[in-house]
Amino acid sequence: MAEDLLRDFNPFDIFDAEAARLDRFFSGLDEAGWRRPSRCEGWSVRDVLAHLAGEEMYNHACLDGTVQDLMGRLADAGIGRYNEFNEWCVRERRSLPVEEVLAEWRAENDETRERMRALGRHAMLDTMAGPYPVGLQTFHYDSEYATHADDVGAPVPDDEADDRLLWRVAVGRFVLAEQDAKVQVEQTADEIWVAVDGVTAALPYPEFVHATVGRVPAAHDLDPRLASALRCLA
Repeated sequence: MAEDLLRDFNPFDIFDAEAARLDRFFSGLDEAGWRRPSRCEGWSVRDVLAHLAGEEMYNHACLDGTVQDLMGRLADAGIGRYNEFNEWCVRERRSLPVEEVLAEWRAENDETRERMRALGRHAMLDTMAGPYPVGLQTFHYDSEYATHADDVGAPVPDDEADDRLLWRVAVGRFVLAEQDAKVQVEQTADEIWVAVDGVTAALPYPEFVHATVGRVPAAHDLDPRLASALRCLA
C-alpha cells in the first residue's frame, strides 16, 4: 500500500521540526531580510510568512469541521480557491507590522499542531476533498512547510539533511500514488527513476523532491512532460 511509504515517519514530529525551523529563521530577520525575494514568484520572505499565517484559517476550519462554511464565505467575498485565497491572505497582511503577522502565525500554527497531534494519526479530518486522515494531512503540511523553508532560505543543519530528504522523497512518492499519477516511479539507493509517455529520467533525490513541489529550476533539462507529471504537492 502507498501508505507503507510513510510508516517509519512521524508526521507530527516533522511538523514541529519544520515549524521550529521557520520560526528560528523568521526571528532573526531584519527589515532587509523580510524584503528579500523568496523562491515563490512575486513573493518576498515577508509574503511567505503572510501566506503561512493566512492559511491557518483553512487549517482551523479543517479541525473545526467548517471547511464548506469557509469556502462559502470566501466565495461570497469573490475569493476563489487555491491561488486566489493565497494571494488574498498575503494582501490582507501587507499593511500590518511584521511582528503582528509573526505573532499571528505562531499562535495559530501552535494550535493547529497541538490539535492534530491530539487527534492522532488515524482520526479523520474535514478537508476540501472530503474526510481525510489526520496523519496524512499532516504529511501534506510537512511538505508545504519544508518547501517554504527552502523558498525563504531557512538553513538545514547537516545532521538533519539526510533524514529530511528521505521523508520528503517518501511523501512525494506517496502523493503521486495517491493521485494515481500517470508516471512510473522506482527508487534506488540514491536516485528515483521516473517515466511517462516513453520519456525517462534518473533523478537524484533532491531533484525528485524539487519536481514534486514544483520547484524545478528553469535551467534544468528535465523534460516538461516529466516535470508536469511529477508535480503533485504544489
